[in-house]
Amino acid sequence: MALSKKPVTGMKDILPEEMQIRDYVIGVIKETYGKFGFTSIETPCMENISNLTNKQGGDNEKLIFKVLKRGEKLNVADATCEEDVVDFGMRYDLTVPLVRYYSNNSANLPSPFKALQMGSVWRADRPQRGRYRQFTQCDIDILGEPSNLAEIELILATTTTLGRLGFKGFEIRINDRQILKAMAAYSGFPEESYDSVFITLDKMDKIGLEGVEAELLEKGFAKDSVEKYLALYKNLEAQENGVAYLADTLKDVLEPSVAQGLQEIIDSVSATKSSDFKMVFDATLVRGMSYYTGTIFEIAIPEFGGSCGGGGRYDKMVGKFTGQDVPACGFSIGFERIILLLMESGFKVPGKPKKVAYLIEKGVGGEKLCSVIAQAQAARSDGTQVLVARMNKNKKFQKEQLTKEGYEEFVEFYKD
Repeated sequence: MALSKKPVTGMKDILPEEMQIRDYVIGVIKETYGKFGFTSIETPCMENISNLTNKQGGDNEKLIFKVLKRGEKLNVADATCEEDVVDFGMRYDLTVPLVRYYSNNSANLPSPFKALQMGSVWRADRPQRGRYRQFTQCDIDILGEPSNLAEIELILATTTTLGRLGFKGFEIRINDRQILKAMAAYSGFPEESYDSVFITLDKMDKIGLEGVEAELLEKGFAKDSVEKYLALYKNLEAQENGVAYLADTLKDVLEPSVAQGLQEIIDSVSATKSSDFKMVFDATLVRGMSYYTGTIFEIAIPEFGGSCGGGGRYDKMVGKFTGQDVPACGFSIGFERIILLLMESGFKVPGKPKKVAYLIEKGVGGEKLCSVIAQAQAARSDGTQVLVARMNKNKKFQKEQLTKEGYEEFVEFYKD
């Protein structure tokens, strides 16, 4: 049987040019986050399937690549349900593994614990621009910090990193799940229907107010509730300070500290930021993960036309493992989308060493070969990147290919 040359659908091979940019971006991320006190950790690519299907991951739980039991444990003939044949799954994000990691190791970790995690995740998603079935995620999380200092630090660290990578004029859209719930309660929606309401609200940017209204009515919600709900959003458009407006309007169903804390995050980040971006309160921001309990945020970069990262507070998730809740908040950069934008902009990695190719004619050996290699070693000691390779018959094509990889100079060595 002939082997297939095609990669798995939705996963891709990475060529040297892109790999150089990825390595550079990873370096910037680690250096910048390190200055904010985040510590690198690593978790396995697979988790127990029960951890991944605990109804905390929203729609991502429908996209898990599941792993069959092995050896004697796999008994397909007697299996009556999926749980009988599956025991592990490929992680679909880095948050669930982090919480499991923290639950096991918290006694040996500082408090608060500031974690940096980078690695591949897998989702059986529909591939599209900037979205693959295997992709790299880059997360920073703070566990054990109950105040909004966590949100402020996460946003500043992330935006400082984006600024160092050359991004300008982007937005950090911010909201709070408690405000979302208060708006739904104020409008008269039953509490058990909130998730259904938010699923529709999350489509606002695609279907508009009229589309949201039509879908909510189609779901059978009371017309008075739908009209009262959408009136809040219509009135928000005319407000200079949306947080203050909702704090006053929702005062009977929203704790004052929620709006105060959100405004403090916006004001503190805006006053101390080092990059060119804007904090924007967005009452339509939902974030799909059901584990979020408070503040939520997303990165909106105009060049991409969509979200390039996001996160929020998930204070109840550690308790699912340990029985004791721990305050937690995280922010994930859309690593693959950042790489895509840099590639499309013609980004060149700054400060790269000079790249020189030594091309040696076939037949060159002995003392002359040693002399060439010695020259290459000396040049490498001086900081030059030197490729030593045999000269191909089609020398012109060989040079063209090496030029694409960034080689600026060619030195040729012949027998005579």
